[in-house]
Amino acid sequence: MRKILSPALSQLARLRWGRVEYFMHRPLEAQQAWFHQLLSAARNTVFGKQYHFSNIHNLQTYKKSVPIHDYEMLKPYIFRIMEGEQNVLWNTPIRWFAKSSGTTSDKSKFIPVSTESLNECHYRAGRDVISIYYKNFPDSDLLTGKGLVIGGSHQVNKLNEASYYGDLSAVMLQNMPFYGQLIRTPDLSIALMDEWEEKINRMAHTTIHENVTSIAGVPTWTLVLIKKIFEITGASHLLEVWPNLELYIHGGVSFTPYRDQFKNLIPSPQMHYLETYNASEGFFAAQDQICSSSPETQEDSEPGLLLFLNHGIFYEFMPVEELGKAEPETLSLNEIETHQPYALVISTNGGLWRYLIGDTVEFVSLRPFRIRVTGRTKSFINAFGEEVVVENADKAIAEACRQTGAQVSDYTAAPLFFDQESVGAHEWLIEFEIPPDSLSRFTEILDRTLQSINSDYEAKRYKNMALHPPVVVAIPRGTFHRWLKSKRKLGGQHKVPRLNNHRMMIEEIKTLLATPTDDSHF
Repeated sequence: MRKILSPALSQLARLRWGRVEYFMHRPLEAQQAWFHQLLSAARNTVFGKQYHFSNIHNLQTYKKSVPIHDYEMLKPYIFRIMEGEQNVLWNTPIRWFAKSSGTTSDKSKFIPVSTESLNECHYRAGRDVISIYYKNFPDSDLLTGKGLVIGGSHQVNKLNEASYYGDLSAVMLQNMPFYGQLIRTPDLSIALMDEWEEKINRMAHTTIHENVTSIAGVPTWTLVLIKKIFEITGASHLLEVWPNLELYIHGGVSFTPYRDQFKNLIPSPQMHYLETYNASEGFFAAQDQICSSSPETQEDSEPGLLLFLNHGIFYEFMPVEELGKAEPETLSLNEIETHQPYALVISTNGGLWRYLIGDTVEFVSLRPFRIRVTGRTKSFINAFGEEVVVENADKAIAEACRQTGAQVSDYTAAPLFFDQESVGAHEWLIEFEIPPDSLSRFTEILDRTLQSINSDYEAKRYKNMALHPPVVVAIPRGTFHRWLKSKRKLGGQHKVPRLNNHRMMIEEIKTLLATPTDDSHF
């Protein structure tokens, strides 16, 4: 069956390029069509009736009628669906929920996933990614082999036996059409395992015997799997195991810290890297200009990600200066400018309405519309897929202080990135007003509390497989004052950034600590 399907799927992937060209060349028409289609579909839902969707015929009225929503505002509707009620946010039954990292008050959040959002957004976008790749490399043999998908796991939602939740990747794997299952590996019984240590072990043992031509996954777990494969096979690089490997599809976290590692692990001029922007809320964009097989060259060229505009999502873009306002303004595609930061606001065929997802983007091109993800609307660390936000960090610091008698005057944290020998960690620089009775105990409580309030951090910390315990460094009092002074940022309006995805600030502070100072009063 697979020998028959592979050539047919390859040909279909090449032929569907016209669908991609449609929204590239007619973006406003595509978005206008989805705007009306979404409102029409949901007009008789609980949400649609509350906000009078039947009377909304243009974007201006939509903006006036429906406020911007974050997860806390949509959560009551989502919980009604999880308890079995339907026709709440969307007009078709919702049985699946994508679990992702939590908000201030929740360890996890649950994003409704409709049949339409799977088929018209996630799966359609996945097919478009393959079409994009074939457009760049028409002689590729990609679909003659299998795609290794490093996904999550799922479990039954205990609130309703008919409903299920899990990582987005697991939801997609569980519902994937049969032809998609034929061209991917490993088997679902392994791909959806809950126990990650055994899952990685079985995945490695199973896939080394397959003809893997592509890999899709977060760099964190991909490296864990590769190291396990090397341990089993004794291989020195991945092409010794999969000689036809040609594509790595990545996303979710910055690829910058991992580029050199992948180059060493897969030393081939025929190896290509394709970035995607795929979240629980939707598959938003993918890299369509794959200029070189060199990861470094791709980083330098910054081609941007093609915004997917015909995939069940209507977009608005909020200038970041509007964040926090009672009635923030948003812009449409025809109003945005390049190299300006915008918070992403979406309405989707999964029942999210004017939803502020928390990501910020900027446009690098308007013809076609290409974006790059610039960060989050809140300070955070997401170097390994853990999405630790400031609220998480503050709670963990407070609990560690409570249990150790410490008082913290200021702190900052940043990732320690992977190297060839070990996995990563978070490094914390902390000024103590009153030091803890034990720094190691303080560190242990900090780590344990973060795991208890953030499910993504907890998953990465599991048995130290993707993230080691935090490294906490107690620094002298007055250090942050010196750093702010060196940056000419002393004053009430300037604060020490709590969390960073880069090490620039921490390295600056370490350099400062090695420099003599006359600030003895600190």
